[in-house]
Order: sequence, then C-alpha cells, then structure tokens
Amino acid sequence: MASYKPVVVPAQPRLGEKVTQDTLYWRGYKTPVQIKEFGAINKIDFSPVSPYNYAVTASSRIHVYGRYSQEPIKTFSRFKDAAYCATYRDDGKLLVAGSEEGSIRLFDISGRAPLRQFDGHTKAVHVVGFLSDKYRIFSGGDDYSSNLWDIPSATEIVSYSEHMDYVRCGCASKLNADVFITGSYDHTVKVFDARTKKSVMTIEHGQPVESVLLFPSGGLLVSAGGRYVKVWDVLKGGQLLVSLKNHHKTVTCLCLNSSGQRLLSGSLDRHVKIYSTTSYKVVHSFNYATSILSLALSPEDETIVVGMTNGVLNVKHRKPKESKEKSQKKRQPAYRTYVKGRNYMPKQEDFYVSKPGKCVLRKYDKLLKSFQSSKALDAVLEPHIRLYTPEVTVAVMQELNRRGTLRSALAGRDEKQISLLLTFVTRHLSACGWTVSAC
Repeated sequence: MASYKPVVVPAQPRLGEKVTQDTLYWRGYKTPVQIKEFGAINKIDFSPVSPYNYAVTASSRIHVYGRYSQEPIKTFSRFKDAAYCATYRDDGKLLVAGSEEGSIRLFDISGRAPLRQFDGHTKAVHVVGFLSDKYRIFSGGDDYSSNLWDIPSATEIVSYSEHMDYVRCGCASKLNADVFITGSYDHTVKVFDARTKKSVMTIEHGQPVESVLLFPSGGLLVSAGGRYVKVWDVLKGGQLLVSLKNHHKTVTCLCLNSSGQRLLSGSLDRHVKIYSTTSYKVVHSFNYATSILSLALSPEDETIVVGMTNGVLNVKHRKPKESKEKSQKKRQPAYRTYVKGRNYMPKQEDFYVSKPGKCVLRKYDKLLKSFQSSKALDAVLEPHIRLYTPEVTVAVMQELNRRGTLRSALAGRDEKQISLLLTFVTRHLSACGWTVSAC
C-alpha cells in the first residue's frame, strides 16, 4: 500500500510594507521617554547651539531640558498666567516668551529674572520670535495685532492691525532681517516688511491657520490649518504649489528636518506625517497616544520631541551607530571537522544503513488519511486556521473536491455551519471560487 502524501499547501504571496531608506532612517530611534508636564504643551524649541537643550512651554512655566535629562535643568516661572511660545535666539543666549496677560518677557539663559518686559498688547500673546538681526522681536496676539519691538530700548517700533481674528502663529526670515510672517484664525497668512507700514503679501489659506513655516531659502512658505498643509511660492507672489490632506483632524504644528529635505506635520489625529520636500508624498509616519500640539527636531535629527494635549512630553533619541569593531567570537571547530568523511565512497563489504525521516502529520492530514472528510473540513474551519492561515483551509477543500468527497463532507450541516462556510468562501472567492459550484 502506498504511503499517505500530506496535503500540499501552496505558498501565497503576502503584501508587506515597502521598506525604504526613509523607513529605516525614521525607525532608528530608541524607545521614547515620557515626561509629564503641568499642562498642555504649546511650544517646543531647541537651542541652535551645543549642547542643544530644548525649552518646553506648558501652563505658566518654561522648562529647559538637557538632551538626555528627564528633569528640567532650568525653570522660568515669572508668569501670572499661562506662558506661550518660548523661543531661542540664534545664538542660544536669550529666550523670549508671550503670556496670557498680554506682556512679552525676555530672559537670559544664565539667569532667572526677565531682562526686558514689553507691554503693548491688550490680550494674550501666543506668538513671539526674534528677527534674524537678533535685536528685534516680532509678536502676534489675540487683539488681532502684529507688533515689532526693539530689544535695547524695550520699545515698540511698529504695530500692524491687519488681521481680523486671533494671531496664533508666526516665523521670521533667516535671510532678510526685516521680514516676518504671521498666521491668523481669519484664514490668512500675512508677510510683513519692517520698512513698510503695511503687509507686503496676503495669502488665503482657507482655514484657521495654526502654524506657518518658511524654508531656509526664503522662497517657499508652508501653512497649516484645518486638515490641510499648503505650500506656497513666495517668489511668485504667493502662488499655491501643493495642498496636502493626509491628516484626519486639525494640523497643529510644522517642522523641518536638519537637511530641509523632509517636512514634518503634527495633528490632533495623533499622527506625525513626514513628507519629502521634492515630491510632497508621505514617506513615513509616527503614531502617538493622544492629540499633538507641538513638535521639534534637534540638529542632525538626533532627537525628536512631541508635546501633547494631556501634558505628556514624548522624547525619542536616535540609536547610536554600531561600532565596526567585531567582537571576538568563540573559536569554532576547524573547517576540516565539518568536511570529514564527506567524500567517502562505500566499499563492497560495507553495510549501508538509511534512516527514514519521520513525517509528522497535522490533524487534518490524519483525518484525511483515515477518510474522515467531514471532520477534516471541521478541523480547517477552526478560527485559528480559518482566520490566520486561510490558504490551509482552501488547500483541504481543493483536496476534498479532487477526491470527490466534498459533497459528503458538507452534508448534514446546520444553518450556522453553512453560514460560516459561505462567509469564508465569499471572503476568499478568488482562491476557492470553484466551491460555489461544488456546493
């Protein structure tokens, strides 16, 4: 009697994630460190100079963290109410922040008390920053105004009242010391030149603007608001280049990586999307526990820090590069040990003993071997096989059909069993479409 041959389960191609250079690069971070702050984190800003500490603005405090510290190394708490948008100057020596009471405070990193206080806004100041000449500050507040301040004299230089709603974001040009940009809940982004009395460009975003970003070249401007991230060509008068809609909820923050070739956006949908700045396609994404309010990358992309609505600071550090020095391995047996006797030819007086390999049959093969068709079909319709390895179920059905015992295997089943079988067949119709006719 011929020996039983097990059912051959054909290998099915599986769709997997395409592994690209971006995937490998952005997955090269360690397990994140979680730090709890006192309130929602509205701004994270890295110092542009070594050792690249970062300032976190949450509630009525500004905490300065070292790159690898889990406790603040410095705290600025001279605020009566909430603090907003703590931002470093280009030399990393000064820090400016807005506040709920409408004043702007300038801090020396080595001290604690404010060096300067600028009063002029009548409502909360949510956006502040330095112009690239390092001696002027721009600001935007809930009183719809955008102001420019002189640091040495602590006086207001000019005030623009062109927005029709809260001013909640802004940035300054790194090439032109007189240009800064503000975004407002009136759906517009305005470009200001300190040498003029009014804005030089107005861009309609179409949604309340939550974040703006100017590329280092000064030619491209990115605005975020609603579910949209839009890229504009400033040199062509604010022409729209591309509109991205990859988030499911409001986009709250934008960031560029150190090379300027990747754009990051954070959203209330708990995702950080990473786009290529050449094709503007998503090349990678991160998923977080709760809604994201702020985002920052350190120089050379060594650390990525995300601030969330529940006050949790998520810090990821890049894994260190593996050293090229190979560790000394335990000495293995010599090559001749493995090849010993490989070329030995048996002689006439030798006895050749062959040991047959033991074939272990699976449950459905044992049942098929004993001609229990109905039980074999039941075995492959178990949830752990039906759901996770449907190709095994299909292979057994095809074997029963080849034997001509599929009808008898289906006979005598109740409505629940038939319904389960039909659900499986319709879900995998391409693999077992013949089953419908056989039934």
